[in-house]
Amino acid sequence: MSDKNNIRLEKRVAIFGYSEANPEDQLYKDAFHTAKLLAENGFVVVDGAGPGVMRAASEGAKIANGRTIGVTFEAAGMTNFEGRDPKNPVDEEIILPNYVERTLKLMELGDAYIIFNGGTGTVSEFGMAWGLAKLHFGHHKPLVLFGGWWHEILESMGKHMMIRDAALKVYRIVNTPAKAVEKIIDLIGKPETISKK
Repeated sequence: MSDKNNIRLEKRVAIFGYSEANPEDQLYKDAFHTAKLLAENGFVVVDGAGPGVMRAASEGAKIANGRTIGVTFEAAGMTNFEGRDPKNPVDEEIILPNYVERTLKLMELGDAYIIFNGGTGTVSEFGMAWGLAKLHFGHHKPLVLFGGWWHEILESMGKHMMIRDAALKVYRIVNTPAKAVEKIIDLIGKPETISKK
């Protein structure tokens, strides 16, 4: 059956991580290969259209002929924001007025989230994704954390902060691109194609 007789039901995965990662860094390579595998499995990759992990994610998706969406904002007056990377090959760019709206749009667009190592921006995105998952527990968007080091951080937070049990059940920790994509498929399934009526 030809494509014109079918409708593709999109599933999107938002990727977050360090904006200063370089192509030779393992972090960059992991994000690239994760996004490549996601695209090969039919997922749309969503990121902040900046450098580092964001660029790696877009590049990985594009090399597998996948679709990418980047969400940016006008950062006038900000001295510590990486901004739009012209080398990040997103297919579609959504420009919003500020950082908060940008973060909320990334949360909205993703059907699931993968969070790599990063700085304060990544911490804020992780906090938003984690908070939303806890609030919507039971029908929350999956949160996949990339890297074994997350265990120590989350265990320490669980020990020292007032974290409820439900909040400790909304994330999964993985160590490889293959495991990240396997977990995403396990949690939300692969994108589907349905026949038009």
